[in-house]
Amino acid sequence: MSADKSSSWSYAEDLPAEDDVLLRARERSFELGVTPISPGVGAVLTVLAAASKAQTVVEVGSGAGVSGVCLLRGLSPQAVLTTIDVDVEHLKAAREAFLESGSPANRTRTISGRAADVLPRLTDSAYDLVFIDADKPNFPKYVEQAIRLLKSGGTLVINDALDKDRVANPAARDATTVVLRQIVKAIRDDERLASAMLPTGDGLLVAVKK
Repeated sequence: MSADKSSSWSYAEDLPAEDDVLLRARERSFELGVTPISPGVGAVLTVLAAASKAQTVVEVGSGAGVSGVCLLRGLSPQAVLTTIDVDVEHLKAAREAFLESGSPANRTRTISGRAADVLPRLTDSAYDLVFIDADKPNFPKYVEQAIRLLKSGGTLVINDALDKDRVANPAARDATTVVLRQIVKAIRDDERLASAMLPTGDGLLVAVKK
């Protein structure tokens, strides 16, 4: 990356102004050993949630509440966010962040459990947006479930899709990178989807179900 490109990326990532609610959520995530989404990714999530006019959203991996707060801030007051996480402490932190953000309890639903077990129990074609930011080895399962869950016109968002720039490097062959590289190609070639890769954060793969 050229110096100018690097500076532009840093500028874009630092541009969003985060308030105390998000800053506290970040602090809790770091205390729990969770890597939250970047400010740039958070801003994109808010915009996507608002632009899509989503009413029903599923989040795979709570990020201790940072991503959920960003999604909620783009959603209408009637929309509902469902957050799935295997770690109850992460969900507890997410609920705390949601409460501090001023979101009523009936706007959020937190489910403790393995996403691979929970997602199949959710209703087909019932969701407007699915955000995936969880254990990467299971991403292929999550993506296929997400496509099933999305309505026509629904949006799929995958965080860390470039895996710290390793996906773009053919010489990088570790298991996680290979999985993500396969997912990127599969989504690109899936006739059910229209997709784009955004260089925000560590890569944000966005797709819309036709």
